[in-house]
Parts: sequence; structure tokens; C-alpha cells
Amino acid sequence: MQGIKCIEQSRAVGKTAKLFETIQSQMGTVPNILGTLAHSPATLEGYLSFLNALNNGELTPQLRAKIALGTAGVHQCDYCASAHSSMARHSGLTEQEITRNLTGKSADIQSQSTLTFVARILTERGNIKDEDLIDIRNAGFSEAEIVEIIANTVMSIFTNYFNHIAKTKIDFPEVNTGNFNII
Repeated sequence: MQGIKCIEQSRAVGKTAKLFETIQSQMGTVPNILGTLAHSPATLEGYLSFLNALNNGELTPQLRAKIALGTAGVHQCDYCASAHSSMARHSGLTEQEITRNLTGKSADIQSQSTLTFVARILTERGNIKDEDLIDIRNAGFSEAEIVEIIANTVMSIFTNYFNHIAKTKIDFPEVNTGNFNII
């Protein structure tokens, strides 16, 4: 049973309708997560603003995708795994790398350092050790990049938990995180 229903674009009014128009023009569709977040236009607008800010940050689209995939894998969020797998393909990641990322792994050394750091954030609920920060710095990340890795992780936690509670209907090619050995 769906926990929170998606607002259909044709039924949106006021601020929600305006937000949907913007999303439609940028993405070509209004994904179900955004249609469900729209029950609170303030939440949807805040999420989109945070997403936009991070999209204009220091991290590459590929690294942001890897963080989202790694987080979805740890939390076994099939909606986010499905959505981010689809978007990762468009950003140039291979199927093999997407699968690795969902299990907290990467073929790229710097990406692996990122996913290890993200896994530590998730498993330790933010209470990481000094060594974790030393390791991510030694992997070549600046303070700004580290802050953005944390921000992207936290944004992914929000969407993972939201989708678990809302039971958002998957509207991307489905990825079942139960098929992977996560961390």
C-alpha cells in the first residue's frame, strides 16, 4: 500500500502547479518522488533548491550519482536505486560501475575513497572518527568537496527515508537492492 500518494500533475494547483511546470520543463516529466513531496510545496521547493545548489557545487555529476547510489544501496531504497541508476547511465557511468556503487564499491580509487567515507557516515550515523576525515583528505578532497560529500549524503538519506515511508511507486526501470550484498 502506498503510504503517501503522488499528486497528479493535472490536479496540481497554485505553487505546486508552478513547481511542476518548472520540473516538467527541466526533466521532461515529474518523477513520483517529486509529485509525492509536493504535498508540502515548501518541502518540494526546499529539496529542489538544495539539489540545484549541490548540482552547481564542486563535485562532478558522476561522483554525486555514486554517492546517491551508495546511500540507496546501504538503505535498500529501491526507488532511489532505480532513479539514480537511470540518471547515472545518462551521466556516463557503466552498468558495472552502477552495480559496484550500489554495493559501496568503485573501480576508481578516488570514488572508492568517497564511497568508503559515505559508508562510514551512514553506518556511524555521522559519528565518524578523525581517521575517516584524514583518509578522505588524503584521497585528494578539499574541505569544500568534503562538505559537499556530506551534504549529498544527507540529501540522499532524506530521499531514502521519505521513499520508505511514502512507499513511492517506482517510475524508473526498477532496481531491487535486495539483490546486492551491501557493505
